[in-house]
Amino acid sequence: MIKNILPALLLGLTAIASTALPAAPVHAEDQKPEQIHVRGSIVSYSGSALKVKTREGETVDVTLADGCKLASVANAAVTDIKPGDFVGIASLPSAGGGDGALEVLIFPPAMKGAGEGSYGWDLKPNSSMTNATVADAVKGVDGRTVTVSYHGKEKKIAIPDGTPVVTIAPASNDDLVAGAVVFIPAEKAASGALAHQVLVGKNGVVPPM
Repeated sequence: MIKNILPALLLGLTAIASTALPAAPVHAEDQKPEQIHVRGSIVSYSGSALKVKTREGETVDVTLADGCKLASVANAAVTDIKPGDFVGIASLPSAGGGDGALEVLIFPPAMKGAGEGSYGWDLKPNSSMTNATVADAVKGVDGRTVTVSYHGKEKKIAIPDGTPVVTIAPASNDDLVAGAVVFIPAEKAASGALAHQVLVGKNGVVPPM
């Protein structure tokens, strides 16, 4: 089952990476569509048309591209994070130095290295997303601090108790029901948004990223 959902997140990671690239002169015909993140709850779904009420209160029309991949998330625990794991951590700079995690995604082993790096992220103002390998994980009084490495760099991120920690799980079109929470890395289109992948909440677990 997991092989069926890996392309979904791989495409999402490609979108993340593209937002981090510096601007460079390009010809108009070479310009790629603007990448956007749609976060919210499904209002309705029919065929390839998904209507989402975003966290900002807008209603956005999302068109599912041919071959659109679906995945969901399942609960994991901070104690599941081990040295050598590949993780995606959204975080904010902390007053005492380093970063504090907003959420953690533990990738399946087959996805190790996908989208590696640290990029600006729009979960909250000034947040970043770091896709990296755990070098060590130390349990502390108020949670766990992990040192992650990517492209020869290291970053320390504190994971306070209560931080959402998830991993990837299967999903199908049957999970695209009204009220389900979604995270959709998409392309901005004249009609709203074009999605090649959708991460949908199920069994009470919602995409925290």
